[in-house]
Amino acid sequence: MNTVVPLISSGVAGPLGVLHLPRLWLKLSLESCGKLAPGYPGAGKGYDQMVIDGLGLNRDAVIDFVKKSKPTYPQFEGWVKSKATKLDKASVDELNSAIRGYIHDDDTRKAILGANGLPDGASAPKDAVNLNNLDDWKEFHEAVLK
Repeated sequence: MNTVVPLISSGVAGPLGVLHLPRLWLKLSLESCGKLAPGYPGAGKGYDQMVIDGLGLNRDAVIDFVKKSKPTYPQFEGWVKSKATKLDKASVDELNSAIRGYIHDDDTRKAILGANGLPDGASAPKDAVNLNNLDDWKEFHEAVLK
């Protein structure tokens, strides 16, 4: 069975304006049908958990809804809207700021840059969103294009 590297960036938001939410939906959706690429959790402890907690959602309920309902993205956002306890502008802004501002530790940054053949210099990305994008694109290239 073919698996899929999730290429929706954590820096992407859907109509609700919540960064990473489309990626969380994609990863959970792929996992629910056995198509998520190895090494990617459906709902991990990083950005995934930040979004779940930041919106005041129940982790098990989120996972269960996607697994059982196999929603489209708009259906998922509708469910999130009906269940989130922290979807006000201030909460979403705080969550989005935390996602944009998250910085990987030095070892993680160096590993991702090194795997992509990029120098760890002053112009290298430091934020996790851009470093994770590089990591995803490398994984996609290895799995599909090479």
